[in-house]
Amino acid sequence: MPAQTEGAPFWVLFAVFFAVVLVRTQATYWLARVVATWSADQRRTRPAWVARAGAWLEGVARGRGARALERWGLVAVPVSFLAPGTKTAVNGAAGLLRMPFGRYTAAMLLGCAVHATIYATVGWAAWTAALAALSGSPWGAAVLALLVLAAAGALWWRLRRRTLH
Repeated sequence: MPAQTEGAPFWVLFAVFFAVVLVRTQATYWLARVVATWSADQRRTRPAWVARAGAWLEGVARGRGARALERWGLVAVPVSFLAPGTKTAVNGAAGLLRMPFGRYTAAMLLGCAVHATIYATVGWAAWTAALAALSGSPWGAAVLALLVLAAAGALWWRLRRRTLH
């Protein structure tokens, strides 16, 4: 009988989380690589989205991500999947620095497997436990609604501040 995590088969959860993180990290790497390539080509007129994406990636990836890759090398890619907030920085920096695709992909696949394992076990169990605790009573539903509203408000505030500056 296959392993189960709170009613969901482990391998199904693993496959879903693996696919999501694989697509996300590949998209980050390739977006950064396209931005780096187009930015380096002086003969080419850059579309506005390349300039915006480049500015964002420079801020996120050039600092922390590039420092991690310079210090730890290829090992920084799979390790970035263990530390919150580092996946985008390291994978974006790998693209900006034009890390060879084969080496990057091998390291990224290891990181995706680690990420999927954590989320399909501990992460999924914590999520289902939190939802069960919050939705089991009217107070739990109210707390869940407040959390959703607070997250939406924080996102709105952040986007509003960014457009004002």
